[in-house]
Amino acid sequence: MELEQKHCIPCEGIGKSLDPETVKVSKAELHDDWQVSKDNKAISRDFKFKNYYQTMAFVNAIAWMAHRENHHPDLEVGYNHCLVRYSTHALNGLSENDFICAAKVDCLFQPV
Repeated sequence: MELEQKHCIPCEGIGKSLDPETVKVSKAELHDDWQVSKDNKAISRDFKFKNYYQTMAFVNAIAWMAHRENHHPDLEVGYNHCLVRYSTHALNGLSENDFICAAKVDCLFQPV
């Protein structure tokens, strides 16, 4: 099943964070612009937009999806960009939930 078709499970039931090899395999399923942090504990991507309205529409779409999945990113929002960062804080690292949500964010993005 493709990542964007999966749903998140409660973080408390996951057990432990993903190992570096699983992170590498999972990242390959995302858009190339996603970056893995040096400590392997987070993934992030900066999305660019023409204006503030498009940026905020994207942020609101992410908020809706995050609420449905009960897995929430850290967002840094500017006039024409939104930096999306996922990490499973309960595990102090990455989980499949992070990659599921990142794939769903990729589906929401409509390039300018």
